[in-house]
Amino acid sequence: MNYDLAVIGAGWAGFNAALKARSGGLKVALIDKGQIGGTCLNRGCIPTKTLLQSSKLFSLTKKSKTFGIEAPAASIDFAAIQERKNKIILQLRQGMEFLLKGIDLIREEARLLPGNAIQAGAKKITAASVIIATGSRPFVLPGLGFDGKRIISSDDILELSALPSSLLIVGGGVIGCEFASLFSAFGCPVTIAELTPQLLPGADKETAKKLESSLRKKGIKISLNTDAKSLDTSQFGLVLVSVGRSPVTDGLGLDDLGVKREKGLIITDRYRKTNIPGIYAAGDCASRVMLAHLAAHQGEIAAGNILDPSNPSGSLDANIPSCVFTDPEIASVGLSEEEARLKLADVETLKFDFLGSGMARIMDETEGFIKVIRDKKSDEIAGASIIGPRATELIGIFTVAVQSRLKVSQLRRAVLAHPTLSECVSSVLNKQES
Repeated sequence: MNYDLAVIGAGWAGFNAALKARSGGLKVALIDKGQIGGTCLNRGCIPTKTLLQSSKLFSLTKKSKTFGIEAPAASIDFAAIQERKNKIILQLRQGMEFLLKGIDLIREEARLLPGNAIQAGAKKITAASVIIATGSRPFVLPGLGFDGKRIISSDDILELSALPSSLLIVGGGVIGCEFASLFSAFGCPVTIAELTPQLLPGADKETAKKLESSLRKKGIKISLNTDAKSLDTSQFGLVLVSVGRSPVTDGLGLDDLGVKREKGLIITDRYRKTNIPGIYAAGDCASRVMLAHLAAHQGEIAAGNILDPSNPSGSLDANIPSCVFTDPEIASVGLSEEEARLKLADVETLKFDFLGSGMARIMDETEGFIKVIRDKKSDEIAGASIIGPRATELIGIFTVAVQSRLKVSQLRRAVLAHPTLSECVSSVLNKQES
């Protein structure tokens, strides 16, 4: 069978690339031995956020008296919570499969061969172009390899049938902090061990410090500058190792074809091209920033450049929003304060505390702040960091501002509805330098 395009991997990058290519009239094969949706739908974004929503609701019920509501003590049915998670995943997966009409879905393991050929199980196909979008897997930490029982990965923890007696989380990054917030809310004693001096390494330091303070108030024990090898893991019911993810690129035949990789990561240019003509790569297997929305964007860019090679577009890998669904939420885009002071000649920091928001008080979620970084020379918004209620939604305003290079004076003119959290954007932009 001959195709215009073969996409290897049906996660967020591959799925969106296939849809883009089909819409442009290409004959497309989408190859994946696993479930549609990849990590994001099956083992990442969707299941974790579904569980986090249950934990947030449970936390709200415990403070119902704050809102003048008397309710019986809430209890957790963890099996029902997991059942709801699985139902949502199935519904979304079915929706994605429905959208693939007109695309040949091949549920096999793929290997690239010379001469534009691909071995997909027992089937051999050819394709004029290939997009590799095979995703990533949890990184295995030497000395703390996964056994699926006591020492588990972020994949394993989503399949628990009961809450652990206690949980040690090795790694205080996004995944570790989200699971800490989740299981602590459910009443499980949680300890985080992080090798670096702060949670969320690389994030805005003030924001990370605020999250640390908030998690400690919730009873989560946090050990920074701590090597997991120094810990006695036997005293914990479960050990979650979440120290990053590794690209899945072995077994694809890349070395035989001469496709360049670096520590497993496929090397591409901004057009998502590898060093081999006709072979592109997108998503976690070819990006140091592993985010589902970035993967989808890269997949669409790759497909678009195959559709119109004479007018290629580069992917917008910078200024991509990052979200952490802890309680409180965290989100950022563009430069952090530390990065801005290194890269820009004159920086102004504007800050607004959610204590000053009417809607935040109505919601009883006043913890946190919005911080905006302004380039004084150009008046452009260079970045923003938010910790607080609906931070992951509010960051959308600043994402548009940073990507469009809007000036503070321009965004100040926007009239935002009252009473809402979004009007905090106006409030922060009218603050004086902190």
